[in-house]
Amino acid sequence: MSGSRILGTGSALPRQIVTNADLAERVDTSDEWIVARTGIRQRHIAQSDETTASLAIAAARAALADAGVDAASIGLIVLATATPDNTFPATATKVQAALGCNGGVAFDVAAVCSGFLYALTVADSLLTTGTAKRALVIGAETFSRILDWEDRTTCVLFGDGAGAVVLEAPSAQHTGSDAPGILGSRLHADGAQHDLLYVDGGPSTTQTVGHVRMKGPEVFRHAVVNLSAVLREVIEEAGVSVDEIDWVVPHQANARILDATAKKLGIAPDKVILTVDRHANTSAASVPLALDVARKDGRIKSGDLVMLEAMGGGFTWGASLIRM
Repeated sequence: MSGSRILGTGSALPRQIVTNADLAERVDTSDEWIVARTGIRQRHIAQSDETTASLAIAAARAALADAGVDAASIGLIVLATATPDNTFPATATKVQAALGCNGGVAFDVAAVCSGFLYALTVADSLLTTGTAKRALVIGAETFSRILDWEDRTTCVLFGDGAGAVVLEAPSAQHTGSDAPGILGSRLHADGAQHDLLYVDGGPSTTQTVGHVRMKGPEVFRHAVVNLSAVLREVIEEAGVSVDEIDWVVPHQANARILDATAKKLGIAPDKVILTVDRHANTSAASVPLALDVARKDGRIKSGDLVMLEAMGGGFTWGASLIRM
């Protein structure tokens, strides 16, 4: 029997679009420089009335509508974010209240860009053990709120947004190699790499939010190695071959990382879903955002074998193979 299955997807983006040319008016950069190094052409930036919670709520509602289920059927909400509305309570509880499905389980997961993979795996485990029958798994970020807008090496890389999936517990009705559901997942972390990608603030250290700090070349190197390794782990666990994978939906950090990882595994570039050009790096939101885009434009279809993968600060990284 397969693991929990995805019933629907949804996403939400802030109203304002900021192009590379717009950024070039604020910092010493250019469209050519950004595109050549990252593949990014624009990003969405949250306005004062848009928060991680409001984006998450919009994405959740879109996912529920796509799945054709009522919010009352949701007994679990796991929200991945590095930019919560408040230190506490969890932003997931704001989503729960807005949807009117109070009384179930709702909490946040902090694994930065790998957050959605962590949240998905945790939700699948809880559904499998009977905690709930259906879950909302959300990745939502307002990363623009923790950027140093004078640091061109980081401020050009990120954007805001949210993506969500409705996940249903495994069922005896869905069995066999072609059954929809999560076929395998692997998660990892390496805290020794903290100083390569982090935020220089927090409640118990500086009592401030802080800003993103990153050593780009080192992160790039670790990303290609770690992602290639975890993808092989999941492929082996699921007992499939690389050729059987229909689509790879990666964390949208940098087009060069996506290309290098695909080449290392022998995955054709046209099987890799790319949205980094229009969304930039939306951290925990990037994988569900890209998944929703590819489902809505008709590329990812029911029955397709889809690999999700991500790596982020911590370092954390992971992958999940899903039959849609």
